Amino acid sequence: MWPGLIAKAKKGGLDVIQTYVFWSGHEPTQGVYNFAGRYDLPKFLRLVHEAGMYVNLRIGPYVCAEWNFGGFPGWLRFLPGIEFRTDNESFKNETQRFVNYLVEMLKSENLFAWQDGPIILAQIENEYGSIDAVYGEAGQKYLNWIANMAVATNISVPWIMCNQPDAPPSVIDTCNGFYCDGFRPNSEGKPALWTENWTGWFQSWGEGAPTRPVQDIAFAVARFFQKGGSFMHYYMYHGGTNFERSAMEGVTTNYDYDAPIDEYGDVRQPKWGHLKDLHAALKLCELCLVGVDTVPSEISLGPYQEAHVYNSSTGACAAFLASWGTDDSTVLFQGQSYDLPAWSVSILPDCKSVVFNTAKVGVQSMTMTMQSAIPVTNWVSYREPLEPWGSTFSTNELVEQIATTKDTTDYLWYTTNVEVAESDAPNGLAQATLVMSYLRDAAHIFVNKVYAGTKSAHGSEASQSISLRPGINSVKVLSMTTGLQGTGPFLEKEKAGIQFGIRVEGLPSGAIIMQRNTWTYQVGLQGENNRLFESNGSLSAVWSTSTDVSNQMSLSWFKTTFDMPERNGTVALDLSSMGKGQVWVNGINLGRYWSSCIAHTDGCVDNCDYRGSHSESKCLTKCGQPSQSWYHVPREWLLSKQNLLVLFEEQEGNPEAITIAPRIPQHICSRMSESHPFPIPLSSSTKRGSQTSTPPIAPLALECADGQHISRISFASYGTPSGDCGDFKLSSCHANSSKDVLSKACVGRQKCLVPIVSSICGGDPCPGMIKSLAATAECQ
Repeated sequence: MWPGLIAKAKKGGLDVIQTYVFWSGHEPTQGVYNFAGRYDLPKFLRLVHEAGMYVNLRIGPYVCAEWNFGGFPGWLRFLPGIEFRTDNESFKNETQRFVNYLVEMLKSENLFAWQDGPIILAQIENEYGSIDAVYGEAGQKYLNWIANMAVATNISVPWIMCNQPDAPPSVIDTCNGFYCDGFRPNSEGKPALWTENWTGWFQSWGEGAPTRPVQDIAFAVARFFQKGGSFMHYYMYHGGTNFERSAMEGVTTNYDYDAPIDEYGDVRQPKWGHLKDLHAALKLCELCLVGVDTVPSEISLGPYQEAHVYNSSTGACAAFLASWGTDDSTVLFQGQSYDLPAWSVSILPDCKSVVFNTAKVGVQSMTMTMQSAIPVTNWVSYREPLEPWGSTFSTNELVEQIATTKDTTDYLWYTTNVEVAESDAPNGLAQATLVMSYLRDAAHIFVNKVYAGTKSAHGSEASQSISLRPGINSVKVLSMTTGLQGTGPFLEKEKAGIQFGIRVEGLPSGAIIMQRNTWTYQVGLQGENNRLFESNGSLSAVWSTSTDVSNQMSLSWFKTTFDMPERNGTVALDLSSMGKGQVWVNGINLGRYWSSCIAHTDGCVDNCDYRGSHSESKCLTKCGQPSQSWYHVPREWLLSKQNLLVLFEEQEGNPEAITIAPRIPQHICSRMSESHPFPIPLSSSTKRGSQTSTPPIAPLALECADGQHISRISFASYGTPSGDCGDFKLSSCHANSSKDVLSKACVGRQKCLVPIVSSICGGDPCPGMIKSLAATAECQ
């Protein structure tokens, strides 16, 4: 997928690709390196270079990225005496060894800018400023050490540190956030770099899907460059998918981030297109913005309005008019009136003509849907045993899960016996409560081989009602992680599983304390050990044709095959009928699924107002729905026929309802006003920063995906239509021939451009008013 993703980024007007280096992927075993397949970093960097783009390489080696363990390899935690991200010799030695190995490899591949390669910046550490105070003097020593270590690699491009106000003079401190127009580095000799402009936010299980309006993103970008910014990077421009077990604790498998290129690699409209227009407008100002001695003049235009004017030594002029108020306004700039919407920036590359306003979106919106869903049938099943199936060990204490599993699996069995007196169960059965003093992240509880319930907790107490009989009772707990912690200090001290105590409460004779019982442990699942998710491994099990798991705890493996969907479009599995587990296609782990985890109902909005400061919780969507239902299956991993699909289902999922579908545009819609600014394309006859003529009126554009065509126009109005894209409504000012005109111009075509002039719609429906043309179309 890399070439297509890079091409879409370049077409969107970007100059630089920024990417992390994941230590855990490149050195999964100490001293054994992996730069193959999805971890072929040199290949990725060469593809960026071939596209004519640059690279900011964020080496870390701590990267966060909502990645399992923050990108640290699991083995690092178990080195004697190690403490992460502080003045600790063991940690520093391993960090230096990995960084030096990586840098020397990249040098040997001629990938740095001085070698005619794409890497122009490199990052060491990541947002250490948010935790360094916890480590005190040792943290400051580490900060200085890692900066000096990085510089000593002699890569001959600048090193940066993000969110590090006290970064040493040898590295450039940078900004991460929703807004960075007020950011200035810690010395005048450093440029203002914005390494993370958050286009949305990551999603956690049980929470709504965060979004961020493109008008607000564009406003933040324009303000940053208006006030002297040098480099801005979107986090994320494409986030993709947390395949395998790469998501950190509690984070969904999708890492869509509401990015301009979505999880599946499709452009998200209007976000991608509006930012593309912004980038074109900014580059019209380039001659003025990059002048070495250029200092903008700042002019107040009102209580919440201002202008910044850049003049070059050649006489070129560029201006930004900004309003951070919540009401639209009209401002006077250099003797001319300009309409300035609330919370917006207008860009004038010649200090006269507005070619772009951040609040006025002129590109189409696109609704992507899963179409022509194909049922996945012919399932067979295999029940994961509750009894020990391989190597076990016993001890009279509760073990910590990560130290026991070495993060090779999400699963650890805790098994013990509890004896109940006859007097505690006079009717042959005692109702009690199993209390786990500390649980992280989830657990399935079985008593006497009968499922009792499932609990999830984030390092807190968890309780489950259970039934016990007189005499000896078997208690089994399948403890599960949903990823390792990836943020904060002291990651090496993280705990998971059942800790600090477990007891039975509610019996007449009192509580039964269990943590000193004899506990038997088993790491992982039999199906994992036998690799049932692979073709050869699946032959080791006797599969049943029954898939009925109603009214019982499943802990079942399901297997079938499917053919690649014939229609164009990216591909996804609908797992909304399932409960919780993991899914593999052709032996590749697509990630964790948790369809039974429903997003809370608080905080979601139908229409998000872009005006005013944004936060990760401001524009939530999909409340009251499963946190994730659809799971990305890259076509590159599929065969045309007989693809092996395997699921491990922990709960009561129904595989018979699973479908697979291509994801393609269904509805497109757009509205273009006669007053909308028209970004002037760069050409050999248009010099950057030069004087421009009055811009023309932009046409309305509609475009389906490649291989599709516009099948019908479902709404069209030239006049003053109301409502938003997808919910347009006619007004009293409407040209009756609008739909006929759009249908003639667009139906049967993949894309069309329709001029916004009254003559095409049979005359002016309301003379003297500013009109717009709005349309909604269907693609097939």
